Amino acid sequence: MKIPSLLIGLMATREASCFAPSLPSPSPLLRSKSATVVVTAPSSNVIGFNPTTTQLFMGWGPDPIWSTGTVESNIQACPSGSCVSIKMKVEDGGGFIYPGQYVQVKVAGDDEAQPAFLAIASAPTGERPKPDPPKKKGKAAQVDAAAGPEPAPAVPATWEFLVKKTDNNDWITSASAGSTYDVSQVMGGGFPVAENIDGFKYDFPTQNLLLFATGSGISPIRSAIESEQLGISTGDKGGRTCTLYYGVRTVDDMPYVSKFPEWEALGVQVVPVVSQPDVVCESGAVWGGRTGYVQNALEEDGVAIPRNSGALMCGVKGMCESVKSMLEDAGVFEGRVLTNF
Repeated sequence: MKIPSLLIGLMATREASCFAPSLPSPSPLLRSKSATVVVTAPSSNVIGFNPTTTQLFMGWGPDPIWSTGTVESNIQACPSGSCVSIKMKVEDGGGFIYPGQYVQVKVAGDDEAQPAFLAIASAPTGERPKPDPPKKKGKAAQVDAAAGPEPAPAVPATWEFLVKKTDNNDWITSASAGSTYDVSQVMGGGFPVAENIDGFKYDFPTQNLLLFATGSGISPIRSAIESEQLGISTGDKGGRTCTLYYGVRTVDDMPYVSKFPEWEALGVQVVPVVSQPDVVCESGAVWGGRTGYVQNALEEDGVAIPRNSGALMCGVKGMCESVKSMLEDAGVFEGRVLTNF
């Protein structure tokens, strides 16, 4: 079911209804308005780990191994100009395997510079590891052990980053095309989808995915949606149903609006939520959709068939804690509520 345009002056967003069998439960979250399935996907954001109100963290992860990243473009990501979208070419994109992984980025050649921790917003560019072949025996095994694993050749790639502007990150948010930065190896395990969503760790298969993001936390969620690793699809193609709840302050603070139709074509029901709809936007956009916070929208919609649902989330601490608690109270397995940190 399509709904009327929610954005005037911006590209319209749409919502698609999903089948959701009703299950009796004492939890208020199990009621489902219009039988909407709420599916959550693991999340990760700009600097997208611990979902606090700040998006910049120092001292996370292993010691960085630096290589050169070259900026290809830097554009305003939303009408308010509160964040930018940067495309950066890196020397080797093979380590980016799972959505939710991140890199450190700093001023080139400055050993004293504090790095930014940035979740990669684009789809993974590396290949997921294949199952180990049958082990050899005898001398053949000794030869292989002595030789060690064959190093994979470097494969250049272009990554995208969504970076929220702050008082102290002009060095990256004002980057011009052709400028270079030090970029670390890919870090973190990303969203553990294969283990907790795809596997048989729980008695109930995952049929529904719920994705939650606020602000620049949409970055790793976008990577997950476009990764083709979530097993979602449209209509009767047999994949999982998926709903994205995306919260921002105003309409003008909403990146990736032009991508919403693309995500819906992949099978994602996009539910934007604006917390300050009465703020006058410079773009002239007027909001007519959901208001409040992401957790309010979740409470209103409820969680259909929670034992068959999983979630990914990235954003501010309050949202993540509230949503996690609500999902678990509704009956979603704790291990299926995923973050990328």
